[in-house]
Amino acid sequence: MSTRTFRITVRGVFDALTDTQHAALLADAAEHDVLRAAFTPEGTLTYDIAARPAFTFRFSATGEKEEDILEATERAEETAKAWLTERGYGFKHLRATAEDLSQAPLGKRQRRAARTTGR
Repeated sequence: MSTRTFRITVRGVFDALTDTQHAALLADAAEHDVLRAAFTPEGTLTYDIAARPAFTFRFSATGEKEEDILEATERAEETAKAWLTERGYGFKHLRATAEDLSQAPLGKRQRRAARTTGR
């Protein structure tokens, strides 16, 4: 059985931030800029607190079966909740979406490369 790669996105909104929390997020904003976004096993947080209180965590995970995506999504959501809770950040409207890259359609370049390599 082949290993499947999953991309999981957990989105939400910071809620009831204190002035101190808001200032801390603003101070660390460069570390969490969308240009640094990556899907990683430990998760990457991005936000632009100066524009709006929304945030996004990006996770990558692997599994053997199609059903493994459900467990990976739950783990990602729990990891995001734990990160926020450990820092005392309130949040709401948390939702997770996941994609199994083995099921993703090939882009035009990928289709062309697959034809030329005989895959």
